[in-house]
Amino acid sequence: MSARFEEIDWRPTAMGDISLRRRRDPASGTDVYEVKLGDEFLMSSLFTAGEIALTELGLAELPDADPEAEPEAEPEAEPEAEPEAELDVVVGGLGLGYTAVAALDDPRVRSLTVIDTLAEVIDWHRRGLVPLGARLSSDPRCRLVQGDFFAMAADSRGLDPEEPGRRFHAVLLDVDHSPRHVLHPRHAALYQPAGLRALAEHLHPGGVFALWSNDPPDEQFTSVLAEVFPRSAAHVVDFDNPLQGGTSTNTVYVARTEP
Repeated sequence: MSARFEEIDWRPTAMGDISLRRRRDPASGTDVYEVKLGDEFLMSSLFTAGEIALTELGLAELPDADPEAEPEAEPEAEPEAEPEAELDVVVGGLGLGYTAVAALDDPRVRSLTVIDTLAEVIDWHRRGLVPLGARLSSDPRCRLVQGDFFAMAADSRGLDPEEPGRRFHAVLLDVDHSPRHVLHPRHAALYQPAGLRALAEHLHPGGVFALWSNDPPDEQFTSVLAEVFPRSAAHVVDFDNPLQGGTSTNTVYVARTEP
């Protein structure tokens, strides 16, 4: 049985002091992992529905096959084949790893590049200090990259330092609290038309950009998405909140480029 509270790691970073904590939840008896940057809570393993929905809603927009292809005659009943692994995905923001692991759980995903600005967070996963670290570090499809996602998204060289100009089928972003509540002022440019257009250049035709937000749907941001992408929507994700004794919500924005 673990201690009721433990600070597993604490380090100063360019963005402020970051800490990884583990506490015993008295209601469930399970360990809860929390990440704080300064005085702000970035993530808790108690609330992961929105992070998982970010992946599931984003990848659900990618078809398994060409929708304009002529249907083939149905063969005799055979065991259903697994979808071919053909999707290349980027996750911006590693955190505790729930968005990234949900991507690896999709059998269509061929490669996963996870970008985080903090080498300290990547180190937690590689050292197995967080529950999903071993899974992400050991899967050959997954690569953890230390870098500034926002600078990379604005750069024509793109989101893969090893292959400049590479395009992806999906970019899933979970860094800021919302497009209005950013962790660093330089992030704000991404949520403007020019920033989103630059990001869209790193997607294949028909590719998906999905964004997690802790705030309710923002009409101003949905208008910006609609200006850049021909298809976009805001999805409200409900989840139980035992700390407040009710239901809370996140928002997942999903946008798709022209096929």
